[in-house]
Amino acid sequence: MNTHELYTKLELAPVIAAVNNEEELAQALLTDVEVVFVLQSHLMQLQELSEKIKHSGKVAVLHADRVKGLSSDETAIDYIKKSTSFDGIISTKSTIVHYAKKRQLLAIQRFFLLDSSALANVERQLTQTEADLVEVLPSVSPKIVKELVKQSRKPLIVGGLIRDKEDVMGALGAGSLAVSTTMAAVWSI
Repeated sequence: MNTHELYTKLELAPVIAAVNNEEELAQALLTDVEVVFVLQSHLMQLQELSEKIKHSGKVAVLHADRVKGLSSDETAIDYIKKSTSFDGIISTKSTIVHYAKKRQLLAIQRFFLLDSSALANVERQLTQTEADLVEVLPSVSPKIVKELVKQSRKPLIVGGLIRDKEDVMGALGAGSLAVSTTMAAVWSI
């Protein structure tokens, strides 16, 4: 999977199913979403989870910072690359994103926008990230999304608190390439 293919998939189906367990994954695999984010998992299930997603024809992305039994470091990225079928990773850590890119994995840099100082920090880091995409949480105002799209020069995913079609359309209308959500009802929008 390369970045161009990912961008094309997200343009066609801009809602990303974000799952926390196997039941949610089973539900997501029955939808038309093209990309699945595995937000929580443990080391012993990584291979099986990634194979289920890939077998369904969807893009599989693992939140590398939240795998029980696997530290979030370069060795973890090597393990994900060698022992699973995941196409890419999500991380809040710039060093992990950088290393994932070196290992030819798709890399999504996640930022939490809690206040104006966090926003200023994101703006500084966006010029340095090597990520394929940038994800910001929680969902922010369309004005902030537009500002981040302009500054990042990278496709933007808006996540967190995406609960209905209005939230999806607001984020997409402001320039976001996609939205990520754990709300199963939104996966079919």
